Amino acid sequence: MSENLSRKGYDFGKITDRILKCAIEVHKELGPFYLETTYQTALAFELQTEGLEFDRECNVDVHYKGRKVDKRRIDFLVEDVLVEIKAKAKLEDVDRMQTLSYLKTAGIRVGLLINFGGKTIGVKRLEWNPDR
Repeated sequence: MSENLSRKGYDFGKITDRILKCAIEVHKELGPFYLETTYQTALAFELQTEGLEFDRECNVDVHYKGRKVDKRRIDFLVEDVLVEIKAKAKLEDVDRMQTLSYLKTAGIRVGLLINFGGKTIGVKRLEWNPDR
């Protein structure tokens, strides 16, 4: 499998560009100051308009030594890209670590951490590689 392709054969660069286009449109229209759920609903609308396949508020199981010990909810899974959204003044290390743990738990390689709460949109592209 190519480094730039997902398990389903999607080109990560093209998919993340399309997701970011949607996120920028949401931030341009709404700006900061709304709740995370507001941005989540607006982003779902934009993703659908863009023709992207996605699941919203997906539950993924956390396993420890082969046993399910917990579950986590991720905001979006967009064509093999995990998307976690925030609505806060600025992103913190804990947000990055949370998103990385979601990538590991879900077995997903690429994720976007998007913050709608600032004056400008904040974006972090994160990768998880189980071989490293």
